[in-house]
Amino acid sequence: MKKRNRIGFIVAIPGTAQSFLADHIRALSKEYDVYLVANSVLPEAMKNLPLAGYHIVEIERGISLLNDIKGVFALKSYFKAIHFDAVHSVTPKAGLLTALAGFLARVPFRIHIFTGQVWANKNGFVRWMLKSMDKIIAGLNTHILVDGEGQRQYLIQNGVVTNDKSQVLGKGSISGVNLERFSPRQEVRDAIRKELKNSDGKIVFVFLGRLNHDKGLYKLLPAFNRLAGERENVYLLLVGRDEEDVASHFAEYKHIVPGENFCFYGLTNEPQKLLQAGDVFVLPTYREGFGSSVIEASAMGLPVICSDAYGVMDAMVDNVTGLRCKVGDVESLYKAMSAFVDNPELISRLGKAGRERVEADFDGKEMSRLWVEFYRKLFAAG
Repeated sequence: MKKRNRIGFIVAIPGTAQSFLADHIRALSKEYDVYLVANSVLPEAMKNLPLAGYHIVEIERGISLLNDIKGVFALKSYFKAIHFDAVHSVTPKAGLLTALAGFLARVPFRIHIFTGQVWANKNGFVRWMLKSMDKIIAGLNTHILVDGEGQRQYLIQNGVVTNDKSQVLGKGSISGVNLERFSPRQEVRDAIRKELKNSDGKIVFVFLGRLNHDKGLYKLLPAFNRLAGERENVYLLLVGRDEEDVASHFAEYKHIVPGENFCFYGLTNEPQKLLQAGDVFVLPTYREGFGSSVIEASAMGLPVICSDAYGVMDAMVDNVTGLRCKVGDVESLYKAMSAFVDNPELISRLGKAGRERVEADFDGKEMSRLWVEFYRKLFAAG
């Protein structure tokens, strides 16, 4: 019986694999032995994944020279013990440690997927250092995937990757959208809107993601504050982890009234339900990879408002599936939000077009098929 090729996915936290790799692992495991490496115990929700093995290595998100060196050699030892044919990293820190360990262990195929650059809006030494890390990742890996063409071109222009060594699978995104999970259901929408109470009859703008500066929260709040001061039929729903105590600033905006036209919901394990409470999805981000939340919102039939940050531009089509605002610009964000309030027909028209685009270009099943095809070609060529 022919030996099955062995693939190792390396992530910093198991949640990354749960959110973006689970369906790919299921598809790949039909032909290959798939292993997963992360920095903590495998969550109960992931124990049904068809993994050939799971291994814990300390991979810290921040920079810790001693721990990072230990992580590299722990990964190298594991790679050599399992005799991987390919290792595939996701996220910057996991990418750096895997690139070094995979090179030292002489793993034949070493792959990294870029899903956003932390250095994109940094300056000086910090930008140089973080960008240099991405160059190391690109240089030591044999194959580079990027989750969007706009991001790939940005990386090429900045000298991080080369045109011939990098590629985008399909139309982009790391995992596409599960169209069964992200499918509009009126009964779910009614239930969530009822939970939000004072949202009935109002146009609900929904943000879903990490609450911090990089995601544009400090532009979204003043833009909505101005809109709420002029209109009574608007509502803002924020969903996600508050990473920078953004909540402490809510009281600074006199027209944002919790329970009346505003709700900070916090974390959710069911984004598909919270998105259904909305009418318009808004992401005024400063930097982004492809923007998975954007196509998830589009799949739910929501038009989107996105900034013109290089990565997220691939996730929407301006004036077709949503409206674009300028990065860091409150005025253009306010105008985009106002456009949907002034012309509700835009909501249904652009939302419908968004769903159709996701069905055509970002079906999660098709993305998994492309990942399997990528590995078939990889191993056939080797």
